[in-house]
Amino acid sequence: MTPERVRRIREALDKRQPDLTIITDNVHKPHNISAIIRSCDAFAVPELNVVWHGERYRVYRGRTMGSHKFVTVNTHDDVVKGINQFKEKGYQVVAAHLSDKAIPHYEVDFTKPTAILMGAEKYGVSEAASNAVDQHITIPMEGMVESLNVSVAAALILSEACRQRQIAGLIGTRRLDDVTYQKYFFEWCYPDLAKKCQSKNLPYPEIDDNGDFIDPAAFSDLFNSR
Repeated sequence: MTPERVRRIREALDKRQPDLTIITDNVHKPHNISAIIRSCDAFAVPELNVVWHGERYRVYRGRTMGSHKFVTVNTHDDVVKGINQFKEKGYQVVAAHLSDKAIPHYEVDFTKPTAILMGAEKYGVSEAASNAVDQHITIPMEGMVESLNVSVAAALILSEACRQRQIAGLIGTRRLDDVTYQKYFFEWCYPDLAKKCQSKNLPYPEIDDNGDFIDPAAFSDLFNSR
């Protein structure tokens, strides 16, 4: 692990926003999920929440450009339950949804804990989800089309959220709790070993601030075990 790599990982972790996330509703195309994951990483969002029925969701690794390693994807089997989980934690939940009560996305205060609900491009968010959120938002457009691809829309909304949080001084000040920070630090430094630990239900070996193993022998035993 080079010092440059460790520094880059720490800089990214220091910018992560634990109280900003996206929830997808009826977004089932893997290339769209993959692109949203990439946008989450780009705009300091540590977790994506996917409402997914049936078999496990899929991503296209080529589309994520490696960002799937740095964004945790949580799955939910019911969109309203997923929305309510965030509302119970004090989040405002806003839906990208064209309606009479929708406001431009830049009028939302994204410095508050926020979950952004995105629906499929053709059908939008479901009626149940539309009724469950706190606010509908739109991205103002000046052309003939009335909607954008869901991944493009997600990127634009996250860009505005990131801009507001930068102005408020929320980005660049470490906001992850210590346990979560150390968990991500290990997983980003040693993704293959982290997967091995997870498959064996073992705790991660301790590493220091430079990403070096505190007990190299324990690391060697774990990595070489079958």
